[in-house]
Parts: sequence; structure tokens; C-alpha cells
Amino acid sequence: MARVRYLGPEPVTVPELGPERVVHPDEVVEVPDARFEGYVCQTTNWEAVEEPRPEETETAALPLRKSAAKPQKTEG
Repeated sequence: MARVRYLGPEPVTVPELGPERVVHPDEVVEVPDARFEGYVCQTTNWEAVEEPRPEETETAALPLRKSAAKPQKTEG
């Protein structure tokens, strides 16, 4: 999960974070990775603290790099 800090002057209710969840000024909260951009694009209200991590499945799906093949010997 990503983390953001609330910059607003007064507490706000953020239902996405839980029922009746109130976030206070300067409080750092965890937000779903998929919704991170929805918070940090509101630069007057939120700032990024910890960006989402790349999915483990994305890195696991990358092909392994192998060394180049050795050149074949030529008879001459």
C-alpha cells in the first residue's frame, strides 16, 4: 500500500479508507496502490510519502537475461 499525508486545514472524512474514517491535518495514511494517483493529483490536499511498489508479479514475469552465445569456431 502507498502512503500519503493530508495537508488540509481541517479533518476530513475519507470513506474509501474505512467507514467513518476521519483524517486529521498532517496525518499520514495508507491508501490503495491503485488509488494513489487520485490522492496526489490533489496537490493542495495530499502529498506523497511512499509511492506504490511495483507488483511482484510484474517483476517475476520479466524474462531472465542470458549471456550472449559463444561464437562458433570456423575451420580454415
